[in-house]
Amino acid sequence: MKIGMTLPVMEPDLTRKDLEKWTKKIDTGPWSHIALGERILFPNPEFISTLSAVSAWTNRVEIIATVSILTMHNPILSAKQFATIDMLAEGRFTLGVGVGGREEDYTAINSNWSDRRWATLAKNVKTMKSVWSKDYHKEMGPNTFSKAGPQILAGAVGPKAMSMSADFAMGLAGFSFNADLKEISDSFNRVKEAFSQKKISPRLITSFWFGLGDTGRDDIKTHLTRYLGWMGEDLAKNLSEIAGFSGNQNDLYNFLVEIKELGATDALLVPTSKDISQLSMAEEVVSKFNQESSD
Repeated sequence: MKIGMTLPVMEPDLTRKDLEKWTKKIDTGPWSHIALGERILFPNPEFISTLSAVSAWTNRVEIIATVSILTMHNPILSAKQFATIDMLAEGRFTLGVGVGGREEDYTAINSNWSDRRWATLAKNVKTMKSVWSKDYHKEMGPNTFSKAGPQILAGAVGPKAMSMSADFAMGLAGFSFNADLKEISDSFNRVKEAFSQKKISPRLITSFWFGLGDTGRDDIKTHLTRYLGWMGEDLAKNLSEIAGFSGNQNDLYNFLVEIKELGATDALLVPTSKDISQLSMAEEVVSKFNQESSD
């Protein structure tokens, strides 16, 4: 199992120095991937611009979009943007796609909430692939490293969404809200069922919020009370008490071992603080995990 780190893009008052420091430490550390997600009506840095900066700042790690809310955007323009990121990353880019769950994000950019359908997502992915293969227009570029374009992963949850995404994706860009092994196992089983007719083994990625050390749960509470505020203050506060993973480094190591035993191909950690000491502590765990896995 390979392990990656998500950038703390949803934390307030980020600077270029914060993002660059995190990005370069991840790229030179034991991590296999670096990831970030998309929000519109939120103080986070813009998704495409940040992916481009990360592509330029890194040389080694896979860059995973977790996830692009593709149904909010023009698929032709998206195809060109993602081809550019793939070019800057020299083929290290992987694109997770989904439909999102926040109507205010659609409204903020004058997109139609009614387009939040997996059938629309599948159509948009098909359009992007036609751009990358030059079927849409032979002059449309830049060229992607693969003619088929970046690998596509599905940010799907339910069985119907996963079944539809099996036609265009290579696996799951999953998320475990409660960092719960049964939740992760159930999602993997849905993916394997959906991909049972294909002649490939799907990529099984899970991700989860984390907070390490004495302040770990407090970091999660602060982060999620703010991040989930769109659900309502009381609900966000209650969820922050139970969501994500908090504990010490040994607890995190054991949790990663258990995720691996479920058949995960990849795990992505999602920080709840921009304090780089959280990255350093997690890095020690991942170094140990990688060493033990190679022995």
